[in-house]
Amino acid sequence: MKIGIGADHRGYKTKEFLKKYLEAKGYKIKDFGTEGNVSCDYPDIAFPLASEISRRKITRGILLCSTGIGMSIASNKVKGAYAALCMNEDMAKMSRLHNNANILALGASLLSKERITKIVDVWLSQDFEGGRHRRRFNKIKKEE
Repeated sequence: MKIGIGADHRGYKTKEFLKKYLEAKGYKIKDFGTEGNVSCDYPDIAFPLASEISRRKITRGILLCSTGIGMSIASNKVKGAYAALCMNEDMAKMSRLHNNANILALGASLLSKERITKIVDVWLSQDFEGGRHRRRFNKIKKEE
């Protein structure tokens, strides 16, 4: 599985930590930036990552900013990108099982690194259930 990862300046340190964590677990990672703590605009990170999800160049994406809200809003503007802002493992699990989220948005200022790794591990381990959830998901795709 190839995972895209990106963060604005508020999520930079957590992104770097998470990148090493995921690489150690054997995941292929594509880094969408940013490369430091200098202020940047989250859409400049979210749009390219979401576009590669949409074009199936990467399997899933993880985006970090202070709260995760900006990244989730921006990436959900891209057709084929389905971002979920998750604050715990249950939300992460359900975002995959029921909602087929292909981007995980996280609040780097709100979550500990330990909590983030737990959320990411759960999110990456789940697949879309389909069934009645596919009907709902297809309604979203149709609206696009």
